[in-house]
Amino acid sequence: MDLPFDLITELERVLGRSAAAAGLPEDFSPDLRPADPRFGDIQANGVLAAAKAARANPREWAARLVEVLRADPEVAGRYEVSVAGPGFINFALTPEALLGWLRGFGSEEELSRAAGDLYRGRTWVVDFASPNTAKQMHVGHLRSIVVGESLCRILAFCGAAVIRDNHLGDWGTPYGKLFYAYRRFLDPERLKADPLEELERLYRLADEKSKQDPEVMEEARRELVRLQSGDPESLKLWEEVNRLSIEALEEIYQALDVRFDHYLGESFYRDKVEPVCEELTRLGLAEESRGALVVFHPEHPRFATQPFIIRKSDGASNYATTDLATMVYRVENLKADGIVIVTDSRQSDHFEQLWLTTRKWFEKTGRPLPEFQHVVFGTILGEDGKAIKTRTGDPIKLKALLAEAVERARQVVREKNPELPADEVEAIAAAVGLGALKYADLSQNRTSDYTFSWDKLLSFDGNTAPYLLYAVTRIRSIFRKAGVDETALDVGAATPPETEAERALARKLANLAPVVRQTVTSLRPHVLCTYLYELSGVFSSFYNADRVMVEAPEVRARRLLLCQRTLLVLEAGLHLLGLKTLRRM
Repeated sequence: MDLPFDLITELERVLGRSAAAAGLPEDFSPDLRPADPRFGDIQANGVLAAAKAARANPREWAARLVEVLRADPEVAGRYEVSVAGPGFINFALTPEALLGWLRGFGSEEELSRAAGDLYRGRTWVVDFASPNTAKQMHVGHLRSIVVGESLCRILAFCGAAVIRDNHLGDWGTPYGKLFYAYRRFLDPERLKADPLEELERLYRLADEKSKQDPEVMEEARRELVRLQSGDPESLKLWEEVNRLSIEALEEIYQALDVRFDHYLGESFYRDKVEPVCEELTRLGLAEESRGALVVFHPEHPRFATQPFIIRKSDGASNYATTDLATMVYRVENLKADGIVIVTDSRQSDHFEQLWLTTRKWFEKTGRPLPEFQHVVFGTILGEDGKAIKTRTGDPIKLKALLAEAVERARQVVREKNPELPADEVEAIAAAVGLGALKYADLSQNRTSDYTFSWDKLLSFDGNTAPYLLYAVTRIRSIFRKAGVDETALDVGAATPPETEAERALARKLANLAPVVRQTVTSLRPHVLCTYLYELSGVFSSFYNADRVMVEAPEVRARRLLLCQRTLLVLEAGLHLLGLKTLRRM
């Protein structure tokens, strides 16, 4: 008995047909969701709302609907259906149905194909990381990087064509000061050894001098004018600074297993901003106010007196202008059906005004309006409850944080398994250390702040990467000890789950689809993290209750199948979060 990947979507279709046969209203919505495991696998709550609207008895309506459902061939044999409470309908998968689901999905590719209906045929642009060039990334960039990469993977898993865009801050006033110092105080050896460290040193030097000497500030302004006027020598230097910056950034991205399709920074849009201002003015959306060009949103309670400034009073463009040009480019050139921008919550007002303006603008011009999501995240806090910093009060450099994570994991690996070869120690240390950093971030609700703790994120207890990575290697060891290739199981030999622990694990595995759907629609990776942690706990209970390598071949086959599918789902989930899994630790 093969079952579809997404049982809730399948039941929605069946319930729509059955509700009509039971005489329920045409607009009946079943409101399906995963059930409390004590009562079943899926629960339909929609009868209560429908009956209340019609002033009918929900229990009677639920009983009528259940009678029709039990006669439906797509329900009979798959679910035990019952009415609970005032009119809830519970669906409990039969053991045969659970076996059918387990047999149906044997690889990450099959799971992805099954989940692909959610976003198949849609193109999503995900804008994340987006640091400034000529500067080192610090710990504050971590969340945008790991959340953004995870969302890209989850969207792609669900069928979307994903375009990763790193919208760099690679244009503007800082270059005047940087170029002033670059031409006078550059240390070529330092630049070669660590480009971003040297570029930061030069900028700080120029910044200090400009505060002390007005002539330095004036020369920095002249440097900026030369760049913005297209001076060939200035443009050549600007291109070199950006090249060095991107090369240095990519070292960190590679360490984190992150990639980008485009580095379309602010500079890419510098010749596209004036047409934006002209079109918004012509359409009557933008107007002059105190010398600036602005868009008002009087209908919005917070922005009625807070205009969206798209050109400053001195005639210069700004982030708003660039971001509006970016919206047009992504829709017209990248053919985006959806756009996700991942930044910290402090930019919420800006992106809300950006979307309000874009929506009015596109509606007037007939441009297709994409789905837009501003994915915000909170702050990483230190033990003192404040934004995490070094002891000197400076932001922690991301490069140093990654190196420390690997070093701390290396020490743990050596303590736990001193006999491992050095190359294997390094591979495990990188997977565990960097995976622990990512997972500590992703397992939090992204809109919340969280407290950074090395002891907690590297712990093998609790909802951590080391715990889940170890769960993967533990299942792999079951197959190694049994001398069984987990990729070549005879799933046809397995029988339906019988014991309570077997059924609980099978049900948890079959609950993957609604978890994936909730994760991708809310764009909150912690939903998937929570599921993986719970799954590993259910597996531990199963493994402790039911011996796998028993004499009875049909029992051994179904328990090995449960082990293999748990391994598959754990690894697939961790890969979606951007973690690398291991064969042993």
